[in-house]
Amino acid sequence: MNNTILVAGATGNLGEKICHRLIERNAHVKAIVRANSDADKVKSLKDAGVDVIQVDFNDHQSLQSACAGASCVVSTLAGLREVIVTVQSQLLDAAVSAGVPRFIPSDFCTDYTQLSKGDNRNFDLRKEFQALIDQRPVKATSIFNGAFSYVLQYGIPLLNTKNKTIAYYEDKLDWKVDFTTLDDTAAFTAAAALDNDTPRYLNIAGFQVSPQDLAALTERLYGKAFKLVNEGSMEQFLINNNAFRAEHPEGENELYPRWQQAQYLYSMFAAHHQHLDNVRYPELSWSSVEDVLK
Repeated sequence: MNNTILVAGATGNLGEKICHRLIERNAHVKAIVRANSDADKVKSLKDAGVDVIQVDFNDHQSLQSACAGASCVVSTLAGLREVIVTVQSQLLDAAVSAGVPRFIPSDFCTDYTQLSKGDNRNFDLRKEFQALIDQRPVKATSIFNGAFSYVLQYGIPLLNTKNKTIAYYEDKLDWKVDFTTLDDTAAFTAAAALDNDTPRYLNIAGFQVSPQDLAALTERLYGKAFKLVNEGSMEQFLINNNAFRAEHPEGENELYPRWQQAQYLYSMFAAHHQHLDNVRYPELSWSSVEDVLK
């Protein structure tokens, strides 16, 4: 079986972790990087045994040559339309031209298929690429991991450690939000990249936790439960987000403007997994919410 995997975005946190997990599974890992990529990160990849290839994403032949011989391309590219749609499409076309049978796009997020256009700008870009990849002769597999669990350490409204509050929305007190650590997402993605029989979508969550669960958890961890705060209806939340976005058009050129952060929180409460594929690779272990907060 061909176990050559090509990773795009390997100098990023998730991409680097995926490379290491693939090497642990005895895969031959190729990583494509730009000429201006961080030299220390490139060296770290090479030292780990990754075959690093410098490419110009505008050079189709160069990309096709890099993709040649791979059984799967894994994209962890991050950015706005220029990256998620344009650059990732260039990578996709090169992979198809090289005869790569499988492609895992940079869809590591909440299940955006449950969301409407406009709910989340960054997810809309992934939907745009989804429409393109589904028209290509390649087997695509998107991995939805919910939110990355490190956001719980940022003092977001869902768990505000400074104010000791937990935000929820009407009828969402027991709503389970999907979270997965970067390490667990990388381990699962590496396994999926070497699995030729993956479906179109795979849903994972290291843990699923509700505002009510977090209140009980904070009592155990901190000796006193954080205050649960009802932030109103989801309908009003969406209206506020749209107004906030309209008031700050400069954010359209930023990856994470404040209104985009609010859209991510909305998405956490608007979509979650009805089933999980965690057990697909039984050798994997999963970090808990306690592990993350401790």
